[in-house]
Order: sequence, then structure tokens, then C-alpha cells
Amino acid sequence: MRDAIEDLRQAGKFAVAYAETFGEIAGSTGAYYLATAFDEIWLQPSGDVGLLGLAVEVDFFRGALDKLGIDPQLDHRREYKAAKNRLTETKFTPAHREASERIVVSLFDQIVTGIAERRGLEPARVRELVDTGPVLGTEAVQAGLVDRLGYRDEIVERFDPRLLALPSYLKRSARRASRRRRATGVALIYGNGQIVSGPSRPGVLARAVMGSDTVTSAFRAAVKDKRVKGILFRVDSPGGEVVASDAIRRAVANAREAGKPVVVSMSDVAGSGGYYVAMDADRIVAHPATITGSIGVVSGKAVAAGLKAKLGISHDEVHAGAHALISSVNTPYSRSEWDHLQRSLDRVYDEFVEKVASGRALEIERVHEIAKGRIWSGADAQARGLVDELGGYKVAIRALRELLDLPADTEVRLVEFPRARLWMAGLPRRGERGELAELRALVAPVTSLIHELTGIGALEMPEIRLHRW
Repeated sequence: MRDAIEDLRQAGKFAVAYAETFGEIAGSTGAYYLATAFDEIWLQPSGDVGLLGLAVEVDFFRGALDKLGIDPQLDHRREYKAAKNRLTETKFTPAHREASERIVVSLFDQIVTGIAERRGLEPARVRELVDTGPVLGTEAVQAGLVDRLGYRDEIVERFDPRLLALPSYLKRSARRASRRRRATGVALIYGNGQIVSGPSRPGVLARAVMGSDTVTSAFRAAVKDKRVKGILFRVDSPGGEVVASDAIRRAVANAREAGKPVVVSMSDVAGSGGYYVAMDADRIVAHPATITGSIGVVSGKAVAAGLKAKLGISHDEVHAGAHALISSVNTPYSRSEWDHLQRSLDRVYDEFVEKVASGRALEIERVHEIAKGRIWSGADAQARGLVDELGGYKVAIRALRELLDLPADTEVRLVEFPRARLWMAGLPRRGERGELAELRALVAPVTSLIHELTGIGALEMPEIRLHRW
């Protein structure tokens, strides 16, 4: 949004941000950071600027699981792959803390730099204001964070704008877009949510799901469509199933081989499988704050035999096949089952690293250094070769023009694939952030069991949040 506002201003349009308050005592760093993209910032006289910085808070459930009699039998590759830690640990591991601290520092640096540039302040002064925040309205004007104190009616009176409601503006924009039929066609494919085999589902009544069947068929259709010259793949995913991720990665590679360049534009998060599906694209574009990488794998199960025993529920079984119960939440892994899990984790991790090295033209030793399941900000990922450029749609489309050898002023018409859409697909899309989706998948059988046996809602895993961002 900040980039879009900057484009508006560069086109000669005057832009004013108005807020009744930026969070008061609560933090509102992200909202204020967005407001600094405007020419002027107005604040209601009774409002504050909640410029408080960033914090990561994580709940660990190991103690609760021990009391419930649930044994999390999980493993990962490698030490930075933290999805399992909330079930197996009681606090940050050194690697988990290191990665989390670096994410906070990288994102905070982005915020400080952006505010300093737009408000004409030194970065050290911005950090000082953060450490003394929230900043009261009058103090915010004196500090240069806000231009004017005033009420909404005073802004209207001063600028006398002809207000155009958003729905009316969108209709006008749609009419203009419909006249651009001669523009170069680019397929827009969304990859949002946890990655699974089967169809995609929009995140309206449930969490968004990136289905390999839907996404791969969209790529095939875009390749066959002669009006499509290139593909823009918008990814917002924390990862998911290995096989489904690999199928989508293959579809990306096939599109490139068929002569349709692919540019990936990363949104909030492109971690684990979310990065896996992107790594074979011609170009990868990420926002500076995109959670990127997490090149690793986590797997296992949570054994609920202890919980059932506490509830007086007995269990018995019959089976054929030495590993028939490998996924059962009623029995722990046998030695041979655990060995199989270890071989599987090694294979997936090694293949992931090898494919990153191939797709990103990096030495495999270098990939081993930056992988290990570690998450990076988009800015840090670019510095390590996992991302090509920083930015949003504008940068991604510019990259497509370059790959297609088109002049910089060539109009591009985005056509969404697959063409047939559910009515709900037009609503906002949002994948689950961070490694939470992986954690949910691991614990789902046990949380469902708790709900079944006790009527208590399934153990809800609060999201790893970047508070006040």
C-alpha cells in the first residue's frame, strides 16, 4: 500500500493521511508507517501516535501437553526449523531466538528508515521517539511526526475535496481497464494458504488452502493460452505438503520451458513449501518484510495414549504390516518407524537444498549455510540470493516486461487463472502466517480427539504475532 501511495504522489496527486489516533496507549506502528507515505499527516487533537516498535511473543504448549498426557514425537531438519518447538519446548531454543531476533531487527530497520526518509528525521531520532512512545498529539507535531492537529471536518473544509467513495472509484477503474484489450496479457495465478493436494479453497469461512490440482491446472491453462505472454505467480503461504509443493514447483518449471516466463511476487509469507513453489521461477520479488525461506522440514505426530488413560479410555487394536500404525495417535513410534521418519526427513531436506541450489544458481554449500529451516525477512533473503528484487506488483510486472523484452511503458493486462472462479474468491485472500499452519497440521489429530472426548474446543494455537506492526 505504501508503494501504491508513492506512485500516486509521483503522478502529481496530493495525498493526505488523517487519523483520529494512531493507537493511543496501544501500538500502531504499522498504521503510522503507512501514513508516512502521504504528503501530509493530520491527527485529531486528542489523538496519539502509538509508535512503539515491534515484539514477538510465542506461547509454548509443552507443559500443558505433559499435564494432558500428550507426547509430541516430532523431529525436524534443521535447528532453525521452529514449527515443532511450541509443542516440544518450554521456551526459545538458541536457534529459534536468534532467528526471531533477526526478523524483528530487520523489520524494525525497515520501519525506522522509511519513517526517517519521509519525515525528514535522522534514524537515531526516530529510534529515540520509539523508545519514549506513545507520543502525545502536540508532542508529535513538535517532533515532526505529524503535520497538523485537526478534525476531519477541518480537512474537508481546507481542501474542499470532491469525495469519491471506494466502490464508485473501483467501477470507474474497471471501465478503464476494460478498454485495455490490446495490452500484453499476463496470467495472474494466486497461491494462498497452506499447500495441500487437491483443489484450492479461498480463505472466507475457513483458512485459505493452496491446492496443487488447482494451481498446476492454472499454469497449464496459462501455457496453452496464446494470449498469455508471461505469468505472475502471487505467493502467500507458510508451506504444507511436500508432494503438493513439488507438483506446483514442477508446473512453474514447465511453464518456463514452454517459453512463458514466470515471476513470483511474494506477499506476507513464502516459507517452507511457500518458498519451494517459488524457487524455480525466472525472478522472485519479495517485500522487504516478507517472511521468506524456512528451507527445512518438520514431521511427526502427537501421541494421545496418556490423555486417554487419564480419561479412563482403554485402547486395543489389530493390524497387519509392521508399520500399519505409524500414523496412529494411540501408539508411539517403534524403533524402525522412527528410523523411517529420520530417513524421510533427510531425503526431503537434501532434495529441498539441492533444488534451491539449482533454481537459484547457488553453490550447494552456500544453500546449506542459509537453509537449516531458518526464516529471513525479504530484505535479508535478497542479500543471501534467495530473492532477486524487493517490491510488490509494480516491480514484478517490470521484471516480466524485461523478460519479455517489452518497452518499459508497455501496458500489461492481468488475467486471473483459473478463469472460472467461485463468488467467494473475490474476497480478500490471506494465507496463514509463519509456521503456524505446519504446527496445526501436526497437532490436528490430537486437538480433534480432545474436542471429541471433552467437548472442549480444539487446542487453538495463537499465531506467532509481530505485535504493533
